[in-house]
Order: sequence, then structure tokens, then C-alpha cells
Amino acid sequence: MGAVVALDTLLAARTLWHAGRSAAIAADGEPTGHAALDALLPQGGWPRRALTELLLPADGVGELALLLPTLARMTQAGSAVAVIAPPYIPYAPAWQAAGVDLAMLEIVEAAPRDALWAFEQCLRSGACAAVLGWPVQADGPALRRLQVAADSGECLGFALRDRRHAANPSAAALRLEAVRDARGDTAWQVRKCRGGPAPAQPFALLAH
Repeated sequence: MGAVVALDTLLAARTLWHAGRSAAIAADGEPTGHAALDALLPQGGWPRRALTELLLPADGVGELALLLPTLARMTQAGSAVAVIAPPYIPYAPAWQAAGVDLAMLEIVEAAPRDALWAFEQCLRSGACAAVLGWPVQADGPALRRLQVAADSGECLGFALRDRRHAANPSAAALRLEAVRDARGDTAWQVRKCRGGPAPAQPFALLAH
């Protein structure tokens, strides 16, 4: 029985994948700020202490609108959010209008060769509630390091990447790809998620 207890403990801790069926995982995700997306995800939100990968056809397809409710809630609660080497300078009035407390927002400038290192260190530091990064040159081992760092730092990691990487394996706990729905609007298709099969239905972020 001892071995059975140990196995169940590993499954509950999410460190072991169970082939053939999904381990029972509580819906203890970090709310995304989008009720329809929370309802789609097995954990009821962003996976905690984990890396989420957003796969994009181009910058500016709605990825920030997807993330800003979470970032606003965290910064308003006094938690720091780090943004690592963004491709464009964040437009402060728009972030502020979305509810982000700019005093808790850290923009880290880094050369491309240093950005991945900075991303990993901020995730691991334990000083941030969430870290956003745009890792251009991130292979499988690099993504695994980011996932481990997010777990170690008890942090939400968001990696924004070109969707050409969708065919490559990834250690991210959650992968969302920006696609076009029947109306031509951006929707988010779950390609991989922790805690259950990826839902077939995409999530459309409707403009307010």
C-alpha cells in the first residue's frame, strides 16, 4: 500500500503524467478575468506556478487584452509584474486604463541574447506574481527551465511566441494559439492544458 500512496501523492502534486486517464486535479487555477475562458480550462484559470505559452501569428492580435485583467488584479493587490524585453514599449495609459498599477510594473530591458536569462531569473526570484517574456530562441530545454523556474518562484509565466512553434514540443503547462473564428475575429484555441484534454471549443475575446 505504501507504493500506492506514494503514486497517488505524485499524481496529486502534478509531477507525474498518468497515461490513459487524467489525474483528478482541483480547479485551483488563477482566474483569467474572462469567465468563459475559466470555464474552458480544466483548472478554472491560468495554471499556478507554471508557464503558459501564447502562440501568435503576429504581435498585437489581442494577447495583451487577454492578460491585462490578471495583471491588473495582481498589481492592485500589491504584487509585482515583470515584463521582459517587450518588442514594443508598453503604452502606459492603456495599461493604466485597464487597471494596472504602474508602480508595481517592472519593464526589464535586455538584449535578445540576455532576454531568456532575465526571463528565467525573474520567474525564479519569488519577487514577481507574473512575468511576461517574448523568448525568440527558446528550444525544448529552455522552455523546461522556464517551467521549472515558474514552479520554483511560485509565479505565473507567460511566454509570447510565434505560432510556428506550435508543432514543437513544449514543457508549458498551458498552450493557447491565436486563431480566426468564423467571423474573422481572434479566438484562442487550447492546444495543451494541464489537468485534462484540450477543449475543442475556442475562446473568443469579445470587444467591450
